[in-house]
Amino acid sequence: MSMRNDGTSEIKITGIGVLTAVGQGKDAFLEALMEGHHAFDVMKRPGRQKGTSFIGAELKDLTPPDTLSKRLYRRASLSGKAALIALDEAWRDAALDGADPSRTGLIIGGSNVQQRELVQAFEKNSESPQFVNPTYGLSFMDSDLSGLCTEQFGIKGPAFTVGGASASGQAAVIQAAQAINGGLFDRCIVIGALTDLSYMECQALRSLGAMGTDKYAECPEAACRPFDRHTDGFIYGEACGAIVLERAESADKRGARSWAGLRGWGMASDGNRNPNPSIEGEMTVIRQALDRAGLSAKEIDYINPHGTGSPIGDKTECQALSESGLSHARINATKSITGHGLSAAGTVEVISSLLQMRESMLHPTRNLTEPIDDTFHWVKDKPRAHTVQCALSLSMGFGGINTALCLENHFRNR
Repeated sequence: MSMRNDGTSEIKITGIGVLTAVGQGKDAFLEALMEGHHAFDVMKRPGRQKGTSFIGAELKDLTPPDTLSKRLYRRASLSGKAALIALDEAWRDAALDGADPSRTGLIIGGSNVQQRELVQAFEKNSESPQFVNPTYGLSFMDSDLSGLCTEQFGIKGPAFTVGGASASGQAAVIQAAQAINGGLFDRCIVIGALTDLSYMECQALRSLGAMGTDKYAECPEAACRPFDRHTDGFIYGEACGAIVLERAESADKRGARSWAGLRGWGMASDGNRNPNPSIEGEMTVIRQALDRAGLSAKEIDYINPHGTGSPIGDKTECQALSESGLSHARINATKSITGHGLSAAGTVEVISSLLQMRESMLHPTRNLTEPIDDTFHWVKDKPRAHTVQCALSLSMGFGGINTALCLENHFRNR
């Protein structure tokens, strides 16, 4: 039995699936990362604007695989469609056909993820609510995503949602790891759900000072610039990621390939409702993740940060990393390419880290012309060859939620 020194099970990542505005599927996503592609523009999806011109990155035409139920897919929301597509890729990548469905679980990272479609339903039916589509009785609940995915893939183990704002994806990974250790299931698919914003959420997030203004309205491709002195706030990006976590013994028995080992994790709150970040909270989860992994800070050779483009958020994260002894590691910002996927961000950025590990190549950070802190080893305008053995990935969410994950490269051990 594969056990760690602390008596818990070794956990492997055996499958991934992803879709972002710059590419659907891991191969297209990897190409976009390394080329530094973008899809930033004034958003055009119905329900995103109301006399406004919010900038974001929206998915192009989705291409569902033939294996998906046309009935389920047709009736699903945008968030549901994205979840089905991402899970299908991760399922095939992990070769889960034939795995015991009763020992397979599903955790959706995200809550209140279908707001745009809810606003559209209110606007369409406000004068005649008796004509609302009956499926609204399902789709307004987060559990609708669980139902879609478990029906499509025959998952019979526990399935539920975990909300943690922009830390939802990583919070779900941590919950899955703990549940595997607790014997709840042998493997768990984690989905960072597509958070489907309406103009209401966009306006509120801008009013909070979190989402970018119209500063870059004439040059949308320059709007998303994490860790740059000229940042103006985060820029939204539609995305969804799926990750299969599995007890090492189960994965080995199936002969499953492993992308990486989940060595450690940390999760803590700031005791603060407001959106301002906390150096103490971020340093706490970094320390927890390193301690659980049995690693020192100097053994981390790559960091995939939260890096939203929020001036106070980026500054606080740099301070937390520096004071944690991590200034030596290579660092780039995936959100500079994808935009901020909110609930999906944590899973998409883990997938970005895994792909970079496999390729021994780090993607560039778009628009990083004047870093707010020159002491870090930034990957700026071009990809850089770099062998990653141990990576740290961070996510933070409104409500004072902090998470961190330590990943160990398994490609080097083959």
